Amino acid sequence: MLAVDVGGTKMAAGLVDGAGGLVARHQVPTAAGADAETLFGALAAIVGAALADRPAGADVVACGVGCGGPMTRGGMAVSPTNIGGWRGFPLHDRLAELTGRPTFVDNDAKALALGEGWVGAARGVRDFIGMVVSTGVGGGIVLDGRLLDGADSNAGHIGHVIVEPDGHECGCGAIGCLEAEASGTGLTRILGRSPVGAPPEVVARAGRMVGRAVASVANLLDLRLAVIAGSVALGFGEPFFAAAQAELDERARLDFARGAVVRPAGLGADGPLVGAGAVGWRGLGVDVLGHDTQRQGR
Repeated sequence: MLAVDVGGTKMAAGLVDGAGGLVARHQVPTAAGADAETLFGALAAIVGAALADRPAGADVVACGVGCGGPMTRGGMAVSPTNIGGWRGFPLHDRLAELTGRPTFVDNDAKALALGEGWVGAARGVRDFIGMVVSTGVGGGIVLDGRLLDGADSNAGHIGHVIVEPDGHECGCGAIGCLEAEASGTGLTRILGRSPVGAPPEVVARAGRMVGRAVASVANLLDLRLAVIAGSVALGFGEPFFAAAQAELDERARLDFARGAVVRPAGLGADGPLVGAGAVGWRGLGVDVLGHDTQRQGR
């Protein structure tokens, strides 16, 4: 499976086998301020490099893509909030034309959730949210063993849950979204510099904002696990996750939500591409989540 990940900081392409193993990987920065064709040209180059890496005699059966949203169903038109050069960009059709293979596009955080449910930290769990806290904040929700899609395939956009009504302005135009308070982009605006090496109080606040949003989701959807990936969450590390868990414990007080946990993603840096591969396998009809798996204790 050709796997493609498109995010606000980087674009990557690789090959993912039927067991969720990442066979090859190529990556380039996402050029800030670049126009649509320049961005696609950079993506096309790494796609070509990944295809050239396929083992002798191996067939690449399809292309699976995870891309920042929002988008219309199937990635027919993508408008990632953190990639200004793509507004209504026909990503599905351009990649299908480039690769000559069946192509399946979904939100990158939904792809991450698929990957973590397939071979990561949520394997075997039928009800969870997978989150990416990175340049932006996204999410994918699995309920009863099935990934939620929504009308235009944008279900799970937890980054635009309001966590601080009098907080900072978000790129979407609202005030106090989780993305405005805890993403790399939001923290850069708050701090006036990169959040790398942020002071402990900033790390703790970002974690609290994430825990607050997860509590709302746990209360709303009767789930008890959030698997969190992304450069901000994983870069901040244990203090971030401890703050998120403490806030979740404080806010999720209903009997069915009490005991919900946040957990670092299990696939690390490979998660986005493994998730994109999972999008492709799912598109071909492979049950990557295993709908018949039994509920696991939390």
